[in-house]
Amino acid sequence: MIYLDHNATTPLCDAAREAMLPWLSGLTGNPSSIHAPGRRARAVMDASRDRIAALLGAKSHEIIFTGGGTEGCNLALAGLARRHRTPKRHHLVMAATEHHAVLHSMRSLAKREGFDLTEVPVGRNGLIDLGVFISALRPETLLVSVMIANNETGVIQPIKELATLCRERGILFHTDGVQAFGKIPCHPHDLGVDALSVTAHKFYGPPGAGFLWLRSGVSIDAIQHGGYHENERRPGTENVAAIAGMAAAAEAALLEVREGLEAARQSSLRDRLWQGIAALDPTALWNAREAPLIANTLNVSFPGCDGETLLMALDLEGVAASSGSACMVGSIQPSHVLLAMSVEEETALATVRFSLGHQTDEQEIDATLMALTRVLGRQKRP
Repeated sequence: MIYLDHNATTPLCDAAREAMLPWLSGLTGNPSSIHAPGRRARAVMDASRDRIAALLGAKSHEIIFTGGGTEGCNLALAGLARRHRTPKRHHLVMAATEHHAVLHSMRSLAKREGFDLTEVPVGRNGLIDLGVFISALRPETLLVSVMIANNETGVIQPIKELATLCRERGILFHTDGVQAFGKIPCHPHDLGVDALSVTAHKFYGPPGAGFLWLRSGVSIDAIQHGGYHENERRPGTENVAAIAGMAAAAEAALLEVREGLEAARQSSLRDRLWQGIAALDPTALWNAREAPLIANTLNVSFPGCDGETLLMALDLEGVAASSGSACMVGSIQPSHVLLAMSVEEETALATVRFSLGHQTDEQEIDATLMALTRVLGRQKRP
């Protein structure tokens, strides 16, 4: 199987597996227990928190462990909005191209809790225009959320500029860093944000673990009820093995970011794939090609094809790709991201996302192009 769906999830790296093994075999105590097994579990969890904080140039208490990106986004948005709402501050802002973890959270706050919500449009390249963004901000704006890198198109938003505009107005700023962390630099203090959500399984760590970085001095309401874990901000027994694996994977991933070699390699392979696709189908469209992009993502529309049928045919050829967000599996709805970019509905439904990873090489790209040659020959409508 040629796996080109790394934006959905990544295989576990060796460093993460080795860090997890001691906590998957034998007795693992509850890190909230005061006996020796509990203290050992607490020690590895605290060490993992320290390691992640150091990678971010952050303080350990700013790291809140979560079950993944969706939980982190929900906690940040609902927790901050509820905690800081006042009669004069009740307006929320997000990009129209956010992941559903943000999109649905914000819409729920508006529908069920009476917040005002503005969804900022993007251009055909998927980018937010700074002037349009400024016009969306109001004196009553409380919280803004814009993702660093889009999971479907790979578009990188100008987060530092957007966060600066918010900070000047006393507006809290959350960013979904799920697709960016481990691919590009995204230190929260450099970006100027107040909250950053991350999940481990996007950078070769285990599923079921993530973290929310919350700037010191910014308070938040817990959105679940239970014990007093994570400084009373996120109840529930922490997954010690997954947290240890996440810390190890994060160290390996950010070393790659600093070196820059893997991003350059994946960018070259992505371009090779696109050049082959363009030769096979001159009508193919690389969505958001003109925007800044993370190196591993190629979002292509094949006019005249059905995207779902194309994906199934590729799967039968041994190539795993996606229609966009993994959370939309089984849906026949066009991508809200592409529609927000003014892509026509029929074209949006004819779209495939290829996302490359560590194991992708030239041979796999060439084999994918051979598979596409056969698939497009059968699927392309006159």
